[in-house]
Amino acid sequence: MLLVEKGVHNTPMSAIAKNAGTGMGTIYNYFPNKDVLINELYVNIKEKENSAFPDFDYRKPIKTQFENYYQSIIFFFIEHPAYFQFMEQLHASPIITSESKAKGIAVVNPVFDLLKKGKDERIIKNLEITELIQFIGGSVLSYLRWYLIQENIDSTSVQNQTNMVWDGIKT
Repeated sequence: MLLVEKGVHNTPMSAIAKNAGTGMGTIYNYFPNKDVLINELYVNIKEKENSAFPDFDYRKPIKTQFENYYQSIIFFFIEHPAYFQFMEQLHASPIITSESKAKGIAVVNPVFDLLKKGKDERIIKNLEITELIQFIGGSVLSYLRWYLIQENIDSTSVQNQTNMVWDGIKT
C-alpha cells in the first residue's frame, strides 16, 4: 500500500492516482481531497476488521469469548500487515474525523458489552470499560509491532499473549 510505504502525510494525491492507474480527475470525482480518502480507507479497514471478529456466543464463558476476540484481532492484522501499519500511522492523527472515529468505535461495541458483562459477573476487574479497552488495545499494538519485526516466532506466542492479557483483566 503506497500510503504505508511513503507515509500518509508524504503521499500526494497525484502519486495515489498514478499508483491506482487512474487520472487525477477521476480520483477527485470520488474523493474531493486526501483527508476524505484517508477517512474512507480508515472506515473500510475498520469494517473489514469487524468482519474478522467472531460472533460472540454469550452461552460460552467470558474467558472463551475474550480469547476468541483477542486472537481474531491479532490474526486479522497478522494476515493484513499493511492495514496495521496504515492504522498505526493514523492512531493519533487529526485527519480522522469524529464521524469516522465513531464508526471505528462501533466495531468494538460487542467487546464493550462483553467486558461489561464480565464486570457485572465479577469475572473482569471493576475498572472503567475505556481503561480496559485501552489496556487490551495497547497489548494488541505492542504485540503486532513486535511480531512484524521478528524473523521467527514461536507458534505459541499468540496464546501466551492472550493468556497474559486475560490475567491482566480478570479478577
